[in-house]
Amino acid sequence: MSDEIDAKYEVFRDLLETKTPEEAVKSLEVLGLRDDVIQRIRDRHEQRVIEIREMDEPRVVYKDNRVTWYTGPRAGDRCWPAIVDRLRDAGWNDSAVESLDAASTKVVSLLSHPKEREFSTRGLVVGYVQSGKTTNFTAVMAKAADRGYKLFIVLAGIHNGLRRQTQARLVQQLIEPNPTRWAQLTDLDRDFVPTANAASFFGKSNRTHVLCVIKKNATVLRKFAAWLRSASDYLGDCPALVIDDEADQATVASRTINPLIHDIMGVLPKSAYVGYTATPFANLLIDPSSGDLYPSDFVVNLPKPTGHFGTEVIFGRYALDGEDPEDVDDGHDMIRTVPTSDIELVRPKRRDDVDTFEPSVTETLGTAVKYFWLSTAARRVRGTGVTHSTMLIHTSVNTVVHNRFRAPLERLRRDLRADLHNSGVQQELRNLWDAEIARVPASEFGERTVSFDQLLVELPGVIDDCRIIMDNSSSEDRLDYESGPVVAIAVGGNTLSRGLTLEGLSVSYFVRAVSAYDTLLQMGRWFGYRDGYADLPRIWMTEELQDWFRHLSTVETEMRRDIDLYMTEDKDPLTFAVRLRTHPSLRVTAAAKMKDAVKAWSAYGGQRVQTRYFRRDKPWLEVNQDAARDLVARAKASGRHEADAEHGRHIFRDVPSEHVLEFLREYQFHEKSQECDSDLLIRYIERRSKEVGSLTTWNVALVGNPVDSELGTFEFAPGIQVGRIVRARLGTKDDIRDEQGYDSVADIKTLMSRRDAAVDLSVGNKGKLDEKQIKEARQDELPDTGLIVLYPIDKVSEPAADRKHRVALDAEIDVIGVGLVFPQPKVDSPIEWDYVSADLSNIDIEEEDFTALESEESA
Repeated sequence: MSDEIDAKYEVFRDLLETKTPEEAVKSLEVLGLRDDVIQRIRDRHEQRVIEIREMDEPRVVYKDNRVTWYTGPRAGDRCWPAIVDRLRDAGWNDSAVESLDAASTKVVSLLSHPKEREFSTRGLVVGYVQSGKTTNFTAVMAKAADRGYKLFIVLAGIHNGLRRQTQARLVQQLIEPNPTRWAQLTDLDRDFVPTANAASFFGKSNRTHVLCVIKKNATVLRKFAAWLRSASDYLGDCPALVIDDEADQATVASRTINPLIHDIMGVLPKSAYVGYTATPFANLLIDPSSGDLYPSDFVVNLPKPTGHFGTEVIFGRYALDGEDPEDVDDGHDMIRTVPTSDIELVRPKRRDDVDTFEPSVTETLGTAVKYFWLSTAARRVRGTGVTHSTMLIHTSVNTVVHNRFRAPLERLRRDLRADLHNSGVQQELRNLWDAEIARVPASEFGERTVSFDQLLVELPGVIDDCRIIMDNSSSEDRLDYESGPVVAIAVGGNTLSRGLTLEGLSVSYFVRAVSAYDTLLQMGRWFGYRDGYADLPRIWMTEELQDWFRHLSTVETEMRRDIDLYMTEDKDPLTFAVRLRTHPSLRVTAAAKMKDAVKAWSAYGGQRVQTRYFRRDKPWLEVNQDAARDLVARAKASGRHEADAEHGRHIFRDVPSEHVLEFLREYQFHEKSQECDSDLLIRYIERRSKEVGSLTTWNVALVGNPVDSELGTFEFAPGIQVGRIVRARLGTKDDIRDEQGYDSVADIKTLMSRRDAAVDLSVGNKGKLDEKQIKEARQDELPDTGLIVLYPIDKVSEPAADRKHRVALDAEIDVIGVGLVFPQPKVDSPIEWDYVSADLSNIDIEEEDFTALESEESA
């Protein structure tokens, strides 16, 4: 019986090639199969469907009425097996191929069946910057083609470079292995140009798949829409897959591109739109009821690939709710600081200065370029990994500025090459190299250490081979990785800031001013894979940009966790809204893309809130010392005091909430600490007290070292002392602080340990408890009592020798850190958080240049 079911199940799968699942079942009935056999076939199909839907990766949120028909590749497929062969030839191992197979199968399973009478699917795939999204959608296209999708439209960004790169990849992996099965409407050097007799591509007698890779350019899209309309009588049986690469760019809330995409899809009775992006902020803020391109059918969250260098790996991030801050890494020591005084030397201060601006090779830029040549020589010694080596210089979007970098960079190259035999020059380069490989040891990445003497042999050839390339919308000298190994310093702006892969990118000099999460994150071309040189990448940028990227790393992780969370709670894209953490100096996305955004609601129930940013000047810090001493005095007078001087602990129990509220009114939280907003905290506590009588009493804890510790003690009140603690600030030994106040901001990243969050609980072995256990214990013992913890931080706070990302705090007086722990209520009382934005009216922010979208010439 099992063999009989196997054979008939294969018949059913054959029927699915030309019929929807419902139609295939009816065909089985027409064939005279017994009801019990049909049911067993349906059960087997449903089992496979469930296996696909319940894959751990990638995570998916989808509309619950989606019908899964695709159950994976079949023996007779042509397009997907060809991709597998190409990837194996390129060195992909079994695990990587299996991961791509699973992820692409899941996406295809969420598309509509190509034989449905009509459909209009809306989906979004969220990947990581430079993480292989193109490979994923190529695999999706191949599997969709194997199952009967006919027209494939790829919207490949707004620049020719990305369009050409995408076309080349698709030709290599889809068309070259099966040339008779595909027809191209575009090629490497030509965007879409209308051909005669469009209907001939779509008639029933023409069984070839049609590929069109086009820019999001108004002129091109209008021509394509008109061309499609000329074949409208033949499109009823033409299932189309629209892949929108960089789906947050130009697609959302644009006056021309957005309507034109709708126009194209309106011509197609059967269309599936799937956006791909690493920065879905704009896509997730579209009004779902507007009929726009909101991903109403599914959102797929691609897993982070093994070996991928992402935001968190390089910049670190802050702990999310429920995480122990001590478990969150600071990132690798690969960032070098550009002083703010250098900015006006590499980028004009105002638009009016562009025509007369002449850039300089500053000390930091010169160091970055020299390190690039050294690291490229070291990679030649190793002889592993990709053969290309690229440096990115991105200071401005203005092409005039780019072009004026050529002369000083060529002069630096010429002078260093001429002086390379000089012992003084060699010693300077040796010192630079030895310092860098000491800060980021090759052994930590499983790479071979290369000495200066070894790379010196290769260095002259590297400098000779290096080209200075101006890659922008007005230049003809573009990066070309198809004609042999490349060593290049690429100076550019928008053409290098999104989508385009810079092969072998190892050094970046980045001081571009931007104002939105998505724009900034997409400029991180240094994200991606660094096989064979994972220890060598370096990034030169301002300290402010480093802080922004660390914040973005936290936003990105939190956003992906939200998507995963809603998946486990049986939500769908129309019943959840991903929260996006805001920032006082950055917009989430462009203002036009946020027009449908609403204020998010949040609550502190079950959360641990802590200060991580501080100023270091005496007047500011004195206010906080006074607020802390006032709170302790009031707590001593009103609460029950428990002292543990041996461990540096004092606890005052059952302190009335008005004393805590008064402290929150007095204490100055740094403006960068959004979650530590006094007004929000006070509103939340008052609301909980008023609504359910919770948080009317608090435990106040003082946590530090024993009083006899080396750093000495801090006195909160007469007879109430604890030893000072060390909290070094984020930074490195090459930190350069400006004189306008940025040197007064300290980011310690972590204040509270997990153990401290349980300081007032009676449970034993508190250091062994995880976050969940602490919440449960608090709910059992103190379900309505809040905890506030005060920390006396030593004003010097020298970091431990192994903390490479830390430098001394160097405050003028001791710093008071604050942590608040809220019990988890059964029903919480959310409060409204505002979107915030800095006053950018006096700052010359360089936005993305979208003039190409409207240009007739750029077509």
